[in-house]
Amino acid sequence: MTIGNAAHVAIVGAGFSGTLQAINLLRHGGPRATLIERRDDHLARGVAYSACHPLHLLNVRAANMSALPDDPDHFVRWLAARGAGGAGSFASRAVYGSYLAELLDAARQAGGDRLTIVRGEATDLVEDGQGVRIGLADGGRIDADAAVLALGNLPPHAPPGLAVERLPQDVYAGDPWASDIADGLGDGDRVLLLGTGLTAIDAALLLDTRGFGGTMIALSRRGLVPRPHRPAARRAPERLERPPAMLSRLVADVRGRAETLGWRDAVDELRPMTQAMWQAAGAAERGRFLRHLRPYWDVHRHRLAPEVAGRIDALRGAGRLRFIAGKTQAVTAAGDGAALDWRPRGGSATERMPVRRIVNCTGPQGDLLRSTESLLVNLLAAGRIRADVLRLGLDVDSQSRAVDGGGRVSDRLFAIGPMTRGGYWEIVAVPGLRMQTWALARRFANAHWVGGEGL
Repeated sequence: MTIGNAAHVAIVGAGFSGTLQAINLLRHGGPRATLIERRDDHLARGVAYSACHPLHLLNVRAANMSALPDDPDHFVRWLAARGAGGAGSFASRAVYGSYLAELLDAARQAGGDRLTIVRGEATDLVEDGQGVRIGLADGGRIDADAAVLALGNLPPHAPPGLAVERLPQDVYAGDPWASDIADGLGDGDRVLLLGTGLTAIDAALLLDTRGFGGTMIALSRRGLVPRPHRPAARRAPERLERPPAMLSRLVADVRGRAETLGWRDAVDELRPMTQAMWQAAGAAERGRFLRHLRPYWDVHRHRLAPEVAGRIDALRGAGRLRFIAGKTQAVTAAGDGAALDWRPRGGSATERMPVRRIVNCTGPQGDLLRSTESLLVNLLAAGRIRADVLRLGLDVDSQSRAVDGGGRVSDRLFAIGPMTRGGYWEIVAVPGLRMQTWALARRFANAHWVGGEGL
């Protein structure tokens, strides 16, 4: 089968990527689509835009948050029509979830029977010469010509080496976005946030909003904290020459550009080239980046809205939030809480920290080999998918086609979204995701030979 001959595409997962894939199939006159989602509150929202408090803001200005690549001002116009902000604003994630839901509703109305939404859990997928057969948890089955896995991120893994399952039930919180994260806490309590990135920022704001008045300690190996966006919007400069590929030379190049342009512009001017640079790098070079540079890249690339940065600064100034660097070693139950043994970065002595609650803020994961999701477990066991070499997610080729256990590229099974970061790297935020779903939808619709002006 060639991708342009598919008459029916099944999309597993209806978060941002899956929803946008369905919308783009309809917009470009592609095959009919079936969108499968097991959680009612995740339809068109996923984790990012469903389990969030109104004070949780997007990390990108509205001007770059259109879901439609051929209509870059779409989200800005949508906001303006509701009096909810302008191009330079940072909208709330809840508002963005409403935007996506409205886009999906409009597509359903325009597409009629070309889009079917199935509420259920996909647990298996079999590919044969005629198409794909998707098995559901309730015993149902969906047959299609091709399938797109839009599974989002895997939930945070339990911290390695810490026997959190031995702690009292309400001490360890594996879901940092849960609405009950502050339940049972008093103002004299201390909460440990495992991680110092964007997930820890979310958890700290949520704890504060839920009325927790105690102290929060955010701990990671390096203790790095996401940097803020500049207060006012400004277009990043366009870089014409490609930066050096060798990692050491690239670092020196970016540092030199930062001295001239400022660090934000030095990072932002790389965005149009990041995917191509990643794909051109070998596995060894990618591995070195992940080991040595990823934490620094993340805190400079994925930034905080100025309002969020101000709230975090206020919590730190009041002594209610601290970021520290060190390595966890062990955790044991202690009274109604826990005692964490940890070693400060650069030190040799172990210290003990009593805490009332531990919140896993290590962030979304992608290691298929640690997943307990039925669909992924079954696909891996059957050899129909494999993990990428760095275990960041699913192995895919440059056209988002899944690679099986024997290295064969499928012409019926595709994957999109953050689980393809091993192949694309810059594929975890809206600007990258909208282009991936756009490109795949246009190939299904045989429209990929037309320029980016839309149809």
